[in-house]
Amino acid sequence: MAKVSFEQIKGFVFDLDGVITDTSLYHTKAWHQLADKLDVTWSKELEDGLKGISRMDSLEMILKAGHKENDYTHDEKVALATEKNTNYVNEISKMTPENILPGIKAFLDDLRANGYQIALASASKNGPTVLKNLELTDYFPKIVDPASLSKGKPDPEIYTKGAELLGLAPETCIGVEDAAAGIEAINAANEVSVGIGDATLLKDADVRFDNTAEMTLANIKKAMA
Repeated sequence: MAKVSFEQIKGFVFDLDGVITDTSLYHTKAWHQLADKLDVTWSKELEDGLKGISRMDSLEMILKAGHKENDYTHDEKVALATEKNTNYVNEISKMTPENILPGIKAFLDDLRANGYQIALASASKNGPTVLKNLELTDYFPKIVDPASLSKGKPDPEIYTKGAELLGLAPETCIGVEDAAAGIEAINAANEVSVGIGDATLLKDADVRFDNTAEMTLANIKKAMA
């Protein structure tokens, strides 16, 4: 990756879950509800396996865990996945600004005050709804539409589109992620990657912080020096 100086950065492209808020617990609750309905035993292994994969792939994993993968037609599976999403949307409707991760609101205020452009690059179709409930919609005038994507992370497409929406060259953007696949996507898009979380998991991030509270413009500038 062509390294740039902090002074060349003009935009930030954010993942949503694990970076701005934590919606994984709501996904888990909704999948758990469906597993119970299907009489599939819930386990920590199953819960961990569902993280970061698509809705239909998640459903298939649950069905396989209960040896029920051949019990439903394609249309029935689509209906089950839709039911899960309805449960999830019902759960996230209860979210408030209290669910914003530590330091993120102040960081967004700082970005806006300093003239940085901001976009959302989440694979979740519910991203706009979550932002609305967190009262952060105004901070994200540009949102990548997941329906417009042909490939998921770790493919760089979502981050490339984020830069395009901002009208910026990728190398002048910073991408923010909490997952290894996301960091891989940012790096492949030729953007500067900022990882939030475990050092081993995010070893390929250009800049890394243990948690969202540590992510400030001053700390990013220091890390890029």
